[in-house]
Amino acid sequence: MAGLCAYNFFPEGIMNVFDLFPFLFVLVLVVGFLANAIRILPEYERGVLFRLGRVKKVRGPGIVLIIPGIDRLVRVSLRIVAMDVPSQDVITHDNVTVKVSAVIYFRVVDAVRAVVEMENYLYATSQLSQTTLRSVLGQVDLDELLANREKINRELQEILDRQTEPWGVKVSTVEVKNIDLPQEMQRAIAKQAEAERERRAKVIHAEGELQASEKLAQAAQVMVAQPMSLQLRYLQTLTEIAAEKNSTTIFPVPIDLIKIFMDRWDQVKKSD
Repeated sequence: MAGLCAYNFFPEGIMNVFDLFPFLFVLVLVVGFLANAIRILPEYERGVLFRLGRVKKVRGPGIVLIIPGIDRLVRVSLRIVAMDVPSQDVITHDNVTVKVSAVIYFRVVDAVRAVVEMENYLYATSQLSQTTLRSVLGQVDLDELLANREKINRELQEILDRQTEPWGVKVSTVEVKNIDLPQEMQRAIAKQAEAERERRAKVIHAEGELQASEKLAQAAQVMVAQPMSLQLRYLQTLTEIAAEKNSTTIFPVPIDLIKIFMDRWDQVKKSD
């Protein structure tokens, strides 16, 4: 009789809800397990799977299943990273202090080594690029730094790539972006460039004079062979002067008249 009264105390609907509690509990556990067990990796990422602390394999892209509490998945991006190298104070081989900044492009080619061999490969690559930039540029002169930038970029890339290869990182490009020179050095370079331009101008002028003298010598040989050509040149010069409408009148002196005095002068010198 007491049991019957207790049964009637709870409505039938409430008793059905209590019966569903075990099922709901199991459903929540399953959903939580699947949420922790399923990972979705995009095309540019790979996952390094650790099972009980040991590396198993590289997973991805796509859906990856892991065992919660046993497995740990470390994501690694395979995209190319463009990293700025902060401006560095560099003393060149000829003792000139400059500020140099650069940019490096690299990517992970081995996800396992990038995770296992280096705690933070991004930070390590950044620090290595800064020290390498100071070391390499400290061995070259300022003129070489300004003129052979491609060669220096290639040397920086080879050194960084060789040192980051054990980490599973591939350095593809290194570019020196900016070189800040002191004001005194900028003025000195400007003076040097101005002096170089003046030197080139004088050389070009001298070469022009040399070529002109050679042509004049050839013209003189032609005039010696043809005396009338000199008289025609006089007449041509007179025509050019008259075309300018000035008040000056020039009368050409016949060459034969001048030649008489020149021959007599030669005879006087020979007699002396």
